[in-house]
Amino acid sequence: MPVITCVEDLRLLAKKRVPKAFYDYADSGSYTESTYRSNSDDLAAIKLRQRVAINVDQRSTRTTMVGQEVTMPLAIAPTGLTGMQWANGEMLGAIAAEKFGVPFTLSTMSICSIEDVASVTSKPFWFQLYVMRDRGFVRELIQRAKAARCSALMLTLDLQILGQRHKDLKNGMSVPPKFTIANLIDLACKPGWALRALAGRKTFGNLAGHIKGGASGIVTLSEWTASQFDPTLSWDDVAWIKQEWGGKLILKGILDVEDARLAVAAGADAIVVSNHGGRQLDGAISSIQALPAIVDAVGHQTEVWFDGGIRTGQDILKATALGAKGSLVGRAFLYGLGAMGEAGVTKMLEILHKELDVSMALTGTKDIREVGPSNLVR
Repeated sequence: MPVITCVEDLRLLAKKRVPKAFYDYADSGSYTESTYRSNSDDLAAIKLRQRVAINVDQRSTRTTMVGQEVTMPLAIAPTGLTGMQWANGEMLGAIAAEKFGVPFTLSTMSICSIEDVASVTSKPFWFQLYVMRDRGFVRELIQRAKAARCSALMLTLDLQILGQRHKDLKNGMSVPPKFTIANLIDLACKPGWALRALAGRKTFGNLAGHIKGGASGIVTLSEWTASQFDPTLSWDDVAWIKQEWGGKLILKGILDVEDARLAVAAGADAIVVSNHGGRQLDGAISSIQALPAIVDAVGHQTEVWFDGGIRTGQDILKATALGAKGSLVGRAFLYGLGAMGEAGVTKMLEILHKELDVSMALTGTKDIREVGPSNLVR
């Protein structure tokens, strides 16, 4: 086992162990990938303010997100096809998150179902909802999340239409994977993944029985998304979902101040400043660029969270300093999972937590709730 020092080490290990089609699915953006790159580049450009000779003994990274106690201001973001990075990956990720004390968000487009994840967790997790054309099925998903005791519903608003991801098209992305000659050669080079996959779940667990034609397999992600996701999604639908759900509602995909105000008016308990990891509107601004104006506009009315480009604990500190009450991590989670399964997710969380704790100390801060603009070089 190589020495793992940072999230980048986990990424490189995952790239070796996960089939190319599924690794590329996680580690890519839309079109030219300019927004995908900007998410990380703009975070890196922010500089921390070093302070010295300040008592930083007995530090605390603990806080709350929508009223839930968390070990640090971080939740695992919803990610599609997680169970194809490592067999039964959503279940393993939820277990690791629960043990560490951070929320886990299950995607509608997960391989393991809501019920699968509920069967291996003892504390409530969050469920992420995509709005589909079939509103009856949307209602059914909400009811299933209630039955599984999910403590918050995260509604993703920025995927009414799928942004083209060139790598997915070139790889012929499908679930289960297509066994082309190139895929077979790739799988032969990754026997560990293949052996685990044989015993794991292989289709979209939450959608079983819903996809016409049997739902045992899907032709391509882009074709299915185009046929099922609803481009007519509006704020009226958000109001309907809030009423159907009746609990904590998180709205994800906010990148504009006007939309942030509309989200607050719709009754959001938290909003996530996010550009979908650069996977939707290529050319949109980075999430960290959008964050300060949205915090200024609505941060006194609802919790504003951050998502996009986090690879280090310093990134969490920077987002917190700019007003985020919590952050979401997606790709770093998938890197850890693809590298080492549950142990990799735990390692990723340990790395981010240690980096956050040390960086707080070196900026002269004992409590994460005291982090603010003074932690940054302005």
